[in-house]
Amino acid sequence: MRILILNYEYPPVGGGGGQVSEDIAQGLAKRGHEIMVLTSHMEGLLREEVQAPEPGVRVLRLPAWRKYKFKAGLRTMLGYIVSASLAGIRWIRRWRPDLIHVHFAVPTGPVAWLLAKLTKTPYVLTVHLGDIPGGAPEKTSGWFRWAYPFTSTIWKNAAQVVAVSEFSRQLALKHYPVDIKVIRNGVDTGKISPREIKVHHPPQIIFAGRFMPQKNPLQLVRVLAKLEDLAWTCIMLGDGPLMKDVRKEIVDLGLQDRFSLPGWVTPDIVIDEFDQSDILFMPSRSEGLPMVGVQALSMGMAVVASDIGGFIDLVENGKNGYRIEPEDEEAFVNSLRGLLEDPEKLLAFRQASRQKAKTFDINYIAKQYEELFLEVR
Repeated sequence: MRILILNYEYPPVGGGGGQVSEDIAQGLAKRGHEIMVLTSHMEGLLREEVQAPEPGVRVLRLPAWRKYKFKAGLRTMLGYIVSASLAGIRWIRRWRPDLIHVHFAVPTGPVAWLLAKLTKTPYVLTVHLGDIPGGAPEKTSGWFRWAYPFTSTIWKNAAQVVAVSEFSRQLALKHYPVDIKVIRNGVDTGKISPREIKVHHPPQIIFAGRFMPQKNPLQLVRVLAKLEDLAWTCIMLGDGPLMKDVRKEIVDLGLQDRFSLPGWVTPDIVIDEFDQSDILFMPSRSEGLPMVGVQALSMGMAVVASDIGGFIDLVENGKNGYRIEPEDEEAFVNSLRGLLEDPEKLLAFRQASRQKAKTFDINYIAKQYEELFLEVR
């Protein structure tokens, strides 16, 4: 099949949703499908490139006034909608894809809807969480006040809607009465694997994501401050509007020697840092099926996270990690203390995560998408 993928974010730009689309694209390419991606350009990136594996993933980066890797403003989103619509019409007529795979109902969805109307090419919509009303209220509630009335047609006209977790599916069904399948995010567990599963000395705790209220990075610092009597280090990967507040909190609590904040890094560096870490700590207030969580499983890391969203699929309490109510700081403290004080337990949790990762292998995920695409094309 020829598959046209639309996503306003695609590595090295964007967060987990961009990484998901890249992993699926490469997984489908491995299965012999021709893939083209229309995404946003940013200064310093190639306008066009063909990525491995064979027969290759052709990535076209379109003008969208994107300035930051970790966030996209309204101007950037509108710029992508215009550029992708024009380029999409041109490439569909020239390349004739069998279908369109679009990530995010907002802001990418309108492009797929328009292209389907103009070219009769069916589209499959994958929704993550922030593009669902109520999924990330502190981030998207302003958009949905005016955008919600216009989103229903995007969902209804999709040949199929896919959610990345049962949590996302159930939340979406409250607003959009359409058929929604669940296909979880996946990773290449052969490529993303630890050199050795062991407990580092001292153990390293890691956070990866946007520094936004949704990810709750300030609570992470407060929790670890209560574990100052134990040996540990923490690296927080990412950037965002709360970075200044996080740095101040670390200084105020006298933890400068314990924390490292390198800012926004490439996906390869994320994996390298995971390989040197023991525990993924994500006290998020909302999540779909976070890619960092799936990657953490594949890297054999224990996971301490909020009992929300896709973490329910990733973490088996007391086996490979703990799920905690988002605002229960003491429960986070106690769970982390139990792992930091017991290296044998931490090692067993790490081994259990690597075992669980097999159910998230990208080859299996790509096969699920392939079967779905063959049904709807």
